[in-house]
Amino acid sequence: MASSRRGFLRQMMIGHESATSGNIASANAGAGEQTLVCVFLRGGADTLNLIVPYGDDRYYKLRPTISIPPPTKNEEARDAAVRLDDYYAFHPKLRPLAPPFKEGRLAIVQSVGSDNASGSHFEAQDQMEHGESQSRLSDVGGGWLGRHLRARAGREMTPLSAVAIGATIPESLRGAPSASALKSLDEVQIKTPSGDPRAVSQALATMYGAEVGLLSQPGRATIDLLNRVEALRGSTYQVENNASYPSSDLDADFGNGLREIARLIKARVGLEVACIDLGGWDTHFFQGTTDGLQAQQIDLLGKGLAAFDADLGRERERVTVVVMTEFGRRVYENGSLGTDHGRGFAMMVIGDRINGGKVHGSKPELNIDNESLLSLGGPSGVPITCDYRSVLAEVLAGVMGNQNIHRIFPGFQPQSIGLVSNPLV
Repeated sequence: MASSRRGFLRQMMIGHESATSGNIASANAGAGEQTLVCVFLRGGADTLNLIVPYGDDRYYKLRPTISIPPPTKNEEARDAAVRLDDYYAFHPKLRPLAPPFKEGRLAIVQSVGSDNASGSHFEAQDQMEHGESQSRLSDVGGGWLGRHLRARAGREMTPLSAVAIGATIPESLRGAPSASALKSLDEVQIKTPSGDPRAVSQALATMYGAEVGLLSQPGRATIDLLNRVEALRGSTYQVENNASYPSSDLDADFGNGLREIARLIKARVGLEVACIDLGGWDTHFFQGTTDGLQAQQIDLLGKGLAAFDADLGRERERVTVVVMTEFGRRVYENGSLGTDHGRGFAMMVIGDRINGGKVHGSKPELNIDNESLLSLGGPSGVPITCDYRSVLAEVLAGVMGNQNIHRIFPGFQPQSIGLVSNPLV
């Protein structure tokens, strides 16, 4: 669905028609029982400075000016990494995410990536959003989230089942039965000649109120969704648990977008998938360490995700967040005090069903003389030992309950990661 008001109503009626044509169940039955939030760090994030391998001396030798100082006995030290275990630590700006890690709800998967060695942001992002290998990209239609939503067995969708925060729908949602792009729920308003959006609901109630059988249930679902949206628009959203979303001039849209996603989740409008981007990770020049360009983005990420987690309150148990990027950076700093395009990176997953409090996957290989790094046929960096689709497949199957992984990632055999501690069956 486009982000227009007319498109929103049209999708509501399409949802109504599809429910009448093949399923007596309500149009939003089962929708939103679990919500997957996908955060894409666009620009190729240097995850070696987000998830610091302080236990490897080579990290400091290869990055003499941009490395993050190791943890100290003072756990609150602002200029030192935040210890996770004997090998890894968070960048100090990710300190807000230390509690969910310690609680076992935040997991990290290391040495993740795709087979795309082009070093092109566009190509790598396009491939990951399509959910394919480089050799089969043209053979698979739509995006991986679009295929996920189509492959769910026995569930209808609402116009707010899949939402992208922004002006356009990302490639990952292409092919979804329904998807909306919006910056705020306040944009969704159905204009009527009378100036009263409730007139649409009243007209539909009059039209379907007396109907029985196939028409009555989906008709009521459409009316219910219209009423929910209008009620949300007419009220001021109050965050919970003293959550404080970042409102930096650098990227206020990220904090505002996460707040809108929380608003939709708590409103029970059937949200199953939400996508949001955070750009600014292409740090070739003057990357910085605990301060500087990259630290500003890490600060937004950490504060935003922590606020979102707190704001969800009791709804947290049915929400899972996946954080990814298109590729990592090289293991060594360049002559401009930054990092160039690399390969492997770390993904983060947050949720109550996640086997967290640990770093899964292989430790990053930091030896630039290693033959495996010199024979990649593209940018050097952390060698990839886990295909990104394995992480996504485990979340989709174990958390979202979608057992049709072969339809989402055709021809791909996921490797087991152990990422989900309490899988849905």
